[in-house]
Amino acid sequence: MHVPDGFLDIATSAGTAAVAVGGLSLALRGARRELDDRIAPLAGVTAVFVFAGQMINFPVGAGTSGHLIGGALAALLVGPWTATLCLSVVLIVQALLFSDGGITALGTNITLMGIVAVWTAWGTYRLLSRLLPRRMSLVPWLAFVAGFVSVPSAAAVFAGLYAVGGQAPIALDTLLTVMVGWHVVIGLGEGLITALIVGSVLAVRPDLVRAARPYLDERVLEIRETSAA
Repeated sequence: MHVPDGFLDIATSAGTAAVAVGGLSLALRGARRELDDRIAPLAGVTAVFVFAGQMINFPVGAGTSGHLIGGALAALLVGPWTATLCLSVVLIVQALLFSDGGITALGTNITLMGIVAVWTAWGTYRLLSRLLPRRMSLVPWLAFVAGFVSVPSAAAVFAGLYAVGGQAPIALDTLLTVMVGWHVVIGLGEGLITALIVGSVLAVRPDLVRAARPYLDERVLEIRETSAA
């Protein structure tokens, strides 16, 4: 998913850089409401896990590669604003120190993985949590769907950007087929890993899963109402 230098033209790269800067500005403000004494250490651990997961790349054809994104996992554990910051820090370190993703494409990679993947996952989770019964046991299943949806969504947006300003000698239909097709498969792995980790944390410390906070708040209210009665 890491876009290299020269894959998109200067205008498109500049546009995604502007989106990334705007997204980071909003994330810095939003993260203040999410971070507390419990979430702050978890955000660091999450960033390290995402960094390690993204460093394992494998080619999927048409000059592109695939790997774990981690946007859904970060969003569900620490909240979407903090997740955007975590993914952005990971991507900046990878680009500057490990040449994983181009410097001129840094805004594109942050837009795709730090914004599109994170917020698609969070939006999917929130929508399903409102439509389905509010049960804690459903959270890992919702995490799976959120993780799955986030990956091909980011791939589809990249294909759209390539249609606007692609510079590589690759046909758009070929790139779209390879990127979306393979990332649907990768999304299944992303969903499974997200569900397993979220479910594991829920089993021992449900208060550390940001996405589960509403369920915990309702449970506390029920306990208080029962005790009062």
